[in-house]
Amino acid sequence: MQFYKNTFGYTSKKEPVSLYRLENSSGAYLEVSDYGCRIRSICVPDRNGVLRDVCLGYPEISDYETDSAGLGAAIGRHANRIGGASFSLNGREYPLEKNDGKNHLHGGSNGFAFRIWNTQYEDGSLVFTQTFSQKEDGFPGTLTMKLTYEWTETNRLSITYEALSDQDTVYNVTNHTYFNLEGYESRSVLNHILWINASSITENDSESIPTGRILPVEDTPFDFRQKKTIGQDIEKEHIQLTYGSGYDHNFILEGSGFRPAAILESPFSGIRMTCSTDQPGMQLYTANFLGDCKGKYGEDFCPRNSVCLETQHFPDAVHHPDFPSVILKAREPFTTTTWYEFETF
Repeated sequence: MQFYKNTFGYTSKKEPVSLYRLENSSGAYLEVSDYGCRIRSICVPDRNGVLRDVCLGYPEISDYETDSAGLGAAIGRHANRIGGASFSLNGREYPLEKNDGKNHLHGGSNGFAFRIWNTQYEDGSLVFTQTFSQKEDGFPGTLTMKLTYEWTETNRLSITYEALSDQDTVYNVTNHTYFNLEGYESRSVLNHILWINASSITENDSESIPTGRILPVEDTPFDFRQKKTIGQDIEKEHIQLTYGSGYDHNFILEGSGFRPAAILESPFSGIRMTCSTDQPGMQLYTANFLGDCKGKYGEDFCPRNSVCLETQHFPDAVHHPDFPSVILKAREPFTTTTWYEFETF
């Protein structure tokens, strides 16, 4: 495994930002920034052996500082939405930043995605560490984080999140990479084929906050239990698609433990990506609101030119006792792992 470190630039606060590349013997590589642990490039061979960059990224660090889409970022302390931008824990109310209308989204402007992380290279892995205090992000307790990104000879990206808090807190993490398995020249993922290991979703209201109801996917546009193109049902009449302007929903994954969550394929490039996780849910997001910015190759971003497969606990679980708990108890370590494996077919 080859390891490279390059200067990416400086933040508006004059902080240096670095780019790290892990490259295996085939030439396939992963490129990550220490700003938000953001994945900027994943270059893997297509069926003809040509390297394709299968994720979106920005050209400059300034683009990431003003980014509202979470491009490639580690997301926390709480991924996805918290309704009303507040929650109660141990008899105390915790108000949070309102950065999604009246709700809180993805940890806010002081979350994981907007911090420079300490970085070390260890035997084919990038290890990122950082500490977050209540005074910085509004969540209770001081949270110590360790993220490990491993890139293998078989083109597998493994992301392991480790967390420890000195007080009870809420915690939900994910990665927010936008995938397009055809590469940067493609302006749509609607012809990508998708399978999801889920027979139900959490119902959303008009602000994409879970209502608490669980909806079966059978006979709905949300049924990906048999492979189909992302575009097959995305324009069908369904109130949940109307609310999200497409897919932006939490799928309740079948089974427990570490298991396959989704398979994404491009018939054009012949690249297949398998996502596996030990998390209970996965947010399918079809980049419905992406636009008004350019990518690292000068391409124009647009809605539905990419797709996110965000493994997670359920959104707004702090307000739904029947959902898997996002309460991280004091001094009880938490670990979760997600894989994205690339191959050709």
